[in-house]
Amino acid sequence: MTVTASPDISRAAQVLARPFTVGGLTVPNRIVMAPMTRKFSPGGIPGADVASYYSRRAGAGVGLIVTEGTYVGHESAGESDDVPRFHGEEQLAGWAKVAEEVHAAGGKIVPQLWHIGMVRRQGQPPYPEAPAVGPSGVRTDGTEGTGRVMTQQDLDDVVLAFAEAAAAAERIGFDGVELHGAHGYLIDQFLWAGTNRRVDAYGGDPVARTKFAAEIVAAVRASVSPDFPIFFRYSQWKQDAYDARLAGTPQELEAILAPLAAAGVDGFHASTRRYWLPEFEGSDLNLAGWTKKLTGKAAVTVGSVGLDGEFLRAFAGEGAGVGSIDNLLDRLERDEFDLVAVGRALLQDPRWAQKVLAGRFDELTAWDAGALGSLS
Repeated sequence: MTVTASPDISRAAQVLARPFTVGGLTVPNRIVMAPMTRKFSPGGIPGADVASYYSRRAGAGVGLIVTEGTYVGHESAGESDDVPRFHGEEQLAGWAKVAEEVHAAGGKIVPQLWHIGMVRRQGQPPYPEAPAVGPSGVRTDGTEGTGRVMTQQDLDDVVLAFAEAAAAAERIGFDGVELHGAHGYLIDQFLWAGTNRRVDAYGGDPVARTKFAAEIVAAVRASVSPDFPIFFRYSQWKQDAYDARLAGTPQELEAILAPLAAAGVDGFHASTRRYWLPEFEGSDLNLAGWTKKLTGKAAVTVGSVGLDGEFLRAFAGEGAGVGSIDNLLDRLERDEFDLVAVGRALLQDPRWAQKVLAGRFDELTAWDAGALGSLS
């Protein structure tokens, strides 16, 4: 597909300002706000400031908001009392207000449902006595953790927690859900051979390692309406293992993604640190491009969109300059992927989407890592 810009509309607007439908959800454009943890929800309850934070970006042109990671209703799911939770009466009431305000601003919103698994440190809130749990009791850096290997009852409990959170999301007015299966957290700990050393049905070859994730997807699909979209975020890289790979070839990647697609995933959010890098030798396709090609499902790309430095350096205090999106637009024109998730650029500038869609690139600003703690 080739998009030809009219004289009075920027190429960015022509390419990005096209509606897209996944399941029963139609978004007004291709810009997605990437999930970014903020720890601004004391007691796990998103307040008026959180609603304002998301609705401000929806009102300034973001087509789809993916919330920060929210803990599902399992005591081992998290390790902070300031990260929002997606269970409990007060927490869900707070999220209902967030969804309401985003819709009033003209946007769409899905919560990211999250369990951190072996990343959890012992004794941390919101449930200090809860142990860290994972497929094999191994962290992403290869060290033995202080938690324990999950039993079948643990697995069943977590599957149920995700399903209950998804059902709650639909009930209180969200437009879909995203399951966090990336970056070395619990679901990803099962997908990756480095942390999954099980010898039962949940470990072994790549297909066996997808069993837990596929069970979560299937339970979520059964708990919501047939057209309620399910996104699944995954990554090759992990915390403490940036060079990790779930798959070294397209064939290996297909073996992992196919069971998830069959279980009910409508769209895959392929997390990379630099969206422009090819994923496998012999092709220019990035991870999202390969995902769409192999599954036929909607694909979301992400990774330093609009900036010239990747996000992990931000946590070391490094800034990043404004980067060209020409390559991104080229790929969208080729239908390599369908949606584009933007992180830091939208975190710093709530009107980033509005400016890009209007072709006002001279108004975009560089990323200031020093302002990370005060951005709203």
